[in-house]
This record gives sequence, structure tokens and C-alpha cells, in this order.
Amino acid sequence: MQFDDRYFMREAIREGRKALQNGDVPVGAVVVLDARIIGRGHNQVELLKDPTAHAEMIAITSACATVGEKWLYDATLYVTVEPCSMCAGASVLARLKRLVYGVQDIKTGAHSSLFNLLNDPRLNHQIEVTPGVARDECAALMLEFFQSLRQKNDK
Repeated sequence: MQFDDRYFMREAIREGRKALQNGDVPVGAVVVLDARIIGRGHNQVELLKDPTAHAEMIAITSACATVGEKWLYDATLYVTVEPCSMCAGASVLARLKRLVYGVQDIKTGAHSSLFNLLNDPRLNHQIEVTPGVARDECAALMLEFFQSLRQKNDK
């Protein structure tokens, strides 16, 4: 079986759908090492009433538990939406090798939208970033969430 960025992004999208079903912003993430998913996560902010329960944070925590290490040197994080500053910071601290995301987040994005925390040369680690993978599918998931939210608010 051929594993590529689109394959793993589809797994992140599946995680995002879980968040959507729980009424959370549908962001999903997976951490991959040696073509194997070692961590999964989806937003659980509303479900857990925890502002730190972002998909990336949960996936990174899960991946670290799987490998029994705090560093994820050769791992790639796939996430449906550009990470916020908290999640970008956690990615740098975890020493991820790569980060792949679907759509930009113009309000909170910490790769290219507001600033670039993932490649800031002042930090002791930078991450290779690939934006725009499965952009249309990731955007559709977000659109579905915000349209349903508007419909609820209109009632």
C-alpha cells in the first residue's frame, strides 16, 4: 500500500469528523512515524470544557505515550487546519520533523497566517511545513461546521 501525505491527511479528516459529531470545531490530527500512525486526536474543547484540548495537543500526547519519549524527531504531524500558537509551540517542543496541514487559519494560524512560529530561527528547532494538502476536503469540513452553527443560531 502506498502511504503519502494525502493518505494520512484523510486519517486526520476522519478525526476531524469525530470532533464535528461532538459539537467541537472539526479539527483532526494524526502523528506518523515510519509510515505508521502513532498518535491521533480531534478537538475536544467543548466536550471536555478544556481550552487546551486541541487535536494537535491530544495527538502529540498520544504519540509520545506510544513511543515512550518526549521527542518526536522523525515524526510528521498531519492536521486539517493550520495550528494555533499553542499547538505550533507544542510541535516545536516535541521536535517534530514535519507538519502537514490542510487549510490556513487566518484568525489564529501560527505558520503563515499571523506569524511563523514553526520556522522562527530564534527557536532551537524548526519544522519542515507542507501546507495545502487536501485543502478542499479540509475546508469543506470547516464549512459544514460553521453552516450548521449558523443554522442553530438562526432558530
